[in-house]
Amino acid sequence: MAAFSLLDLVFAMGLAATIGSMAIPQTLSSLDEVRTVAAARHVSNQLQRARTEAIARGTATALRVTRLPSGYGFQLHVDGNRNGVLSADILAGVDQPIDAFEQLHDRFAGVEFGALLALPSVDPTGTPPGTDPIRVGASDIATFTPLGTSTSGSLYILGRNGTQLVVRIYGQTGRTRVLRFQPGSAQWMPL
Repeated sequence: MAAFSLLDLVFAMGLAATIGSMAIPQTLSSLDEVRTVAAARHVSNQLQRARTEAIARGTATALRVTRLPSGYGFQLHVDGNRNGVLSADILAGVDQPIDAFEQLHDRFAGVEFGALLALPSVDPTGTPPGTDPIRVGASDIATFTPLGTSTSGSLYILGRNGTQLVVRIYGQTGRTRVLRFQPGSAQWMPL
């Protein structure tokens, strides 16, 4: 049997450490991408939950996004007086929340509503997000009706590693779709 010298052992350990250190950044980048995709799917699921609640309850239900000093938060609300979910009614306690207020970065580290610099709009005829990643009207409320229709719009989601996604809301059907921005081709592609 051949014996290994101390020099062989040190060389093998050094080689293993070098290869391991090269793999760590790639693993972290992949983890950031997975978190960003999971966050976009979570937002899409919350929007679909609002649609389901509106149909089941027979009254408007909405996802309201609020800008905070620490980023953005969101919460589902149900219409309490049959005039739609309105910011004033939420503040007055008329349109009640039906779940807890949450922020993406609390559940998905390094992920937030946001947009890359000079990002083109997901809608070719629309306005680019610029510094406003919530594109569902002036009130930042995506409302779903008992008929299953909704506010149209886009919620841009940005990961720590630059992964850019958008959750699109299609008003006539109330359905959502998650798309990924491909920087090389400058195009939005289905996830």
